[in-house]
Amino acid sequence: MQVSLGLPTHRLDTGAELISSDAIASTARAAEDAGFAAVFVTDHPAPPAQWLDRGGHHTLDPFVALSFAAAVTSRIRLQTNLFVPAYRHPLLSAKAIATLDVLSGGRVVLGVGAGYLQGEFDALGADFDRRNDVLDEALLTMKAAWTGQPVDGVVCQPTPSQQPHPPIWVGGNSKRAIRRAVELGDGWVPMPSPRAAAKALHTPGIEGLADLRSRIELLRDASAEAGRRTALDIVFMPSGLDMFAPAPPPAAAVVDELHALAELGVTWATVCLPADDRRGLLRQVEDFGRDVIARLR
Repeated sequence: MQVSLGLPTHRLDTGAELISSDAIASTARAAEDAGFAAVFVTDHPAPPAQWLDRGGHHTLDPFVALSFAAAVTSRIRLQTNLFVPAYRHPLLSAKAIATLDVLSGGRVVLGVGAGYLQGEFDALGADFDRRNDVLDEALLTMKAAWTGQPVDGVVCQPTPSQQPHPPIWVGGNSKRAIRRAVELGDGWVPMPSPRAAAKALHTPGIEGLADLRSRIELLRDASAEAGRRTALDIVFMPSGLDMFAPAPPPAAAVVDELHALAELGVTWATVCLPADDRRGLLRQVEDFGRDVIARLR
């Protein structure tokens, strides 16, 4: 089990305390020192004001933020969780991802999702109704671009350091997302969410280990049906460690849950550590490394 730490790029309310270049750099360095295997960021370029008023969040640009983390670290992986390709032209996305991979020495993990926030699609001129088809097409276009060969008569450079491309982790709980992970990805990112929110999030809910187990069985069935020979990474967020949690759960409870997730086949955990200031966040990163990650080893 490896663990990825969410950088607080959504905490624009704290100003320079958590989202300055120094804050991103110090958090990434602390995560690497504490034994985290990756840091991750999310993607919301233009969220609707109404959604923000209901508890939604802004975020820094994912690739700019991760470039600051890359510049001050040497081993930790740089994960998008999740990047929405439908918001951008796939050749621009291919360029940004490959550039970060080259400059970081091959440390990018590309987590992608179809997206769920219709107002953001509308603001960006993206097609909400076709978002699943657009994601499939974008992945195919980016993979073609990363070969360095012409795509519709144009060449996208640089090619990524990781060949044939950075690992692609596909987010979503639906059967289509599972099939996409099997056919086009290297990992699958199911998301804990209440069943009552399934309509708003446009994905089935996963409320506990039983729900997750049933979805993992669907993943394994789809892999067998497709004749896939390599296992997919499975990435999940333990309870109480999302970006809106008021305080982290006890370390012992986290360790127990991570062991239970590993028994189901989960290979990576994504966690956020709540704090309103840099000192508090760095202390929590250090504590998590000592009390959780070290015990996983």
